[in-house]
Amino acid sequence: MDNGQHILIGAYRDTLALMRAVGVDLDQVLHRQALSLRYPDGTGLRLPPGNALPAFVRGVWAWRDLRPGERLRLLMLAAKWRLQGFRCAPGTTVSELARHCPPMAYRDLLEPLCVAALNTPAERASAQVLLTVLRDALFSGPGSSDLLLPKAPLDRLFPAPALDWLRRHGATLQMGHRVMGLDLAPGRVEIDGLSFDHVILAAPPNEAARLMAPIAPAWSQVAASFSYQPIVTAWIRAPGLTWPEPMTALRADGLRPAQFAFHLGALGGPADTYALVISGAERWVDEGAEATRQALLAQWAEQFSGPVDWLGSRTEKRATFACTPALVRPGSRPHARISAAGDHVQGPYPATLEGAVRSGLAAVAAIA
Repeated sequence: MDNGQHILIGAYRDTLALMRAVGVDLDQVLHRQALSLRYPDGTGLRLPPGNALPAFVRGVWAWRDLRPGERLRLLMLAAKWRLQGFRCAPGTTVSELARHCPPMAYRDLLEPLCVAALNTPAERASAQVLLTVLRDALFSGPGSSDLLLPKAPLDRLFPAPALDWLRRHGATLQMGHRVMGLDLAPGRVEIDGLSFDHVILAAPPNEAARLMAPIAPAWSQVAASFSYQPIVTAWIRAPGLTWPEPMTALRADGLRPAQFAFHLGALGGPADTYALVISGAERWVDEGAEATRQALLAQWAEQFSGPVDWLGSRTEKRATFACTPALVRPGSRPHARISAAGDHVQGPYPATLEGAVRSGLAAVAAIA
């Protein structure tokens, strides 16, 4: 099992294209389904297949948990965002953006979408970044809002095929070799005695800041200034339990930590095994591992019956940067011969695989 559960969406066009380019069979490694935020009690929103915009309208109008007037208010709110070009004031939070949203739609749709995409609680998350995600996912081409759930470990989704592709095309790979510093020479950049025309710095923000501090201190300071949000993933075994879909949403609050659960057995993983995910998990990291374990088991017992075995948990303390309003992010060109790539580099997206891939493509295009 991976150290955390990932979700891709159909709007990740550059990530999916790059996976295909290195020989990945997407149908073999990804389970595709229409966007579903259904809860164990059967409530929640599920979009029908097809073009994202009409699918969203049909899905909302069929959302029987909302009264007809609430459905209309939600559709009018979405139409307003579209007419405004999915733009808002830079300092707006998601909770402020959604102040006119029907309460149930906010609780069961916008709030879980926000924490899933931005890994930041709605009261602290950037409304502008969420609007960008909604634009590309819910109001784009056919299949853009689809959920793509991994059916294989993450290394098989891209890293291992990418390394094989690089080797076949003559690249020299030095794995497990930490770069201690970059040195500038006339018209060149030197790394550990080797000389290069250009360097792409595809490293986490703290490592990128360390390497660039002697060369571009202002850029380095920005890269080092991020605050982070953790993600906690826990695994349990629940024999005999069946779900209609591999993923279910869970209602989270001060007593119930997890927002999503995944049936790993339905995704090619161990039988009867489930992953519980806490995004924006700062509060639960502070509570401690045992308190989080007890809260997750209590949350599970509220929804599902039968015996449960606790298999363990994993905390990624720096899972993503905190995607807050008007966040200043480092630029993609800290030096004429050094480019930066990664999901933290200046761009419209939160800390996602698609954001990382697009920044990498942009770095290569700038050099070319």
